[in-house]
Amino acid sequence: MIELISEAFQTETLFKIIIALGLSLIIGIEREIKKKPIGLKTSAVIATFSCLLTVISIEAAYLVPARDDINVTMDPLRLAAQIVSGIGFLGAGAILRKDNDSITGLTTAAMMWGSASIGIAVGAGFYIEAIFAVISVMLIIEVLAPILSKLGPKRLRQKEATITVLLKDQNKIDHLIRYLENEKITIENLRIKQITLNDDINHKLFLQIATVPKKTTTQLYKELLELPYTTSVEINFFS
Repeated sequence: MIELISEAFQTETLFKIIIALGLSLIIGIEREIKKKPIGLKTSAVIATFSCLLTVISIEAAYLVPARDDINVTMDPLRLAAQIVSGIGFLGAGAILRKDNDSITGLTTAAMMWGSASIGIAVGAGFYIEAIFAVISVMLIIEVLAPILSKLGPKRLRQKEATITVLLKDQNKIDHLIRYLENEKITIENLRIKQITLNDDINHKLFLQIATVPKKTTTQLYKELLELPYTTSVEINFFS
């Protein structure tokens, strides 16, 4: 009888791990397609072992023999709580701050946390809820977000970028700002630095902008470079 029960538990555990692995593959493939640093392998490892630790945590809580002299109480999901804390360290490593003060990796970090959550949910036996959660998130990321980026409010359609421009005449700084405003480009942050090149004083502008792209990056670059008062131009659009 005990062997039959043990075999049933093993079969159910394997079934849970397979489901967790399959759901993690959906998340991992989406990250791989978008060339993100944390993709298929990481997602699979997180979800699979989160599921395994959850199963162990639940089963171990009921394996402790009862004693008359001591009242032993154990939380079946005590390991699941530690999984969430541990994923925080991995997620922090995926978030990067670039020189232009832009933050990247937030979605990837959230996906890591989501992979762990899927593993915990499946390990605890919430199969339908886990499947529904993965499908819902994928619909938001792959369907709704692209639609809103093209047909939604202006703020959602705007793309962020940084522009670095070198000017020789500081009086032309206002001309450049007016030119960008006329192009419907919103300047969110502006930093100006005076530098010396070949004994000539130049002024380097670092602009963080938001705009609804009506021109390609090459077109905007060409137009800025053709301005009579610009010496060099660098543009970095964020995907």
